Order: sequence, then structure tokens, then C-alpha cells
Amino acid sequence: MDLKGKKIAILATHGFEQSELEGPREQLKKAGASVDVVSLAAGEIKGWDKKDWGRPVKVDKTLDQVSASEYDAVVLPGGQINPDLLRVEPKALKFIKDIFDAQKIVAAICHGPWLLVETGIAKGRKMTSYKSIKTDVANAGAKWEDSEVVVDQGVITSRNPGDLHAFSAKVIEEVKEGRHTRRSAA
Repeated sequence: MDLKGKKIAILATHGFEQSELEGPREQLKKAGASVDVVSLAAGEIKGWDKKDWGRPVKVDKTLDQVSASEYDAVVLPGGQINPDLLRVEPKALKFIKDIFDAQKIVAAICHGPWLLVETGIAKGRKMTSYKSIKTDVANAGAKWEDSEVVVDQGVITSRNPGDLHAFSAKVIEEVKEGRHTRRSAA
């Protein structure tokens, strides 16, 4: 898979699930993509590694320094804390919605689909998520299914860290194929 020339944002803040940021970042870079960790503030963000705080990750750019037009996709890692903090941040929601509205790839794993609920992207889509937010996703108007990876017109979702290989592979495939067109989800 060759993603040379493709640029991907991973939007996260403190409390991201360690493997759900680092795994896709490594796979996307290995495929040739340029990857930026984008966050609310400069410096570092601290991960959550299963049951305790994990390693810090360097923030490449803040939301104030980026535009959806610069990226081919956005990846939204989960963890309980990270998406819960981001879904109350208007700049984060606008960035995700701008990527979506530009018909680019939006990929969320685990609790990351909370951000798709908050932006309205979930409505009318086939999606999956971590099982504890299944009801939130369904109540937002999505058709929830228990699958390792679900793709609906440029929106990619996965359930948990056990699905990371399939999730990362699907993000690479969709970005490589340039699948940025989507019909109305109505």
C-alpha cells in the first residue's frame, strides 16, 4: 500500500487509548502517509494504556494550526476520556465535520464514534463502536452492527483494540483508493 503524498490527522487529547493512536499512526506511516497528531494544545498528550495512564505522545499541530483542506482523512482514537473531552470542544467538532463535508475519510474506533454522534455524522449510517456506547450510537440514528470494521460511504468505524489491524488496513485501503465520494445518508 502506497500512501505517499497522503496526509492524515489523528485527532486526540489526554486519555486516548494508547494502542488506538500508536497502532494506526505506525501503520499509516509504514504505508507512506504523512501523519500529524492534532490536539487542543501544543506539547504532549498522555495516553491511557488499558487500566492506567500510558505514555505521552508529542502533539504535531494544534487545532488552531490546521485546516480540513490539508488532510485526506482524520482518525479518531477512543479510550473513554479522550472522545468525551473532545466532544465538548467546538473546534474539534468543526474540524471533524469539515473533513466529512469535504467528502474525505473519517475513521473512529472504540469510543471515538461518540464524536460522530456529536457532529451528526452518525445519523443514517451503518456503524460500530465499543459495546458500551452502542445505545448512544443507535440513538443518534445510526444502524449499529457488531463487526470488526464497518464502512459506510467514507465513514470507517471499529469496536475496540482487538480490531486495530482490520481498522488500520481499511483506513489505508480507503485513503489509497481515494474513496472520498459519498451519497446523502438520507
